Amino acid sequence: MDRFDIPESLNQLSHDVIGCAIEVHRELGPGLLESIYESALCQEFDHAGIQHTQQFSFVGQYKGSQLPPQRIDLLIENQLILELKAVSAVNDLHLAQLVSYLRLANKPLGLLINFHAPTIKKGTYRRINSKALT
Repeated sequence: MDRFDIPESLNQLSHDVIGCAIEVHRELGPGLLESIYESALCQEFDHAGIQHTQQFSFVGQYKGSQLPPQRIDLLIENQLILELKAVSAVNDLHLAQLVSYLRLANKPLGLLINFHAPTIKKGTYRRINSKALT
């Protein structure tokens, strides 16, 4: 496996997560609070048999010292970080936060999904932590 290749199982998980998000967006539409989408998405994950942890707290390290606890919206199957947004536009800081979480938590794949986008396809951003794949 090339160091930037993602295992097919992780690609499939990403696909399944996005499918659940599409269903939530189709049912609820844009304009609600992030917490509403998170709750509905967890119901979709339960229905699909996707293991997830809401508001997952973890402690990263900096040069051997622990950092204060961080919290991510959802950890999926202990592999994929899912950050949810309900904003008019995703900016570089939102994406930088996802990348930082991937590195600190040592997870291989992250998705940021903005439920205020007109479609989930237009509101989904994917980031890879190649160091967690090796």
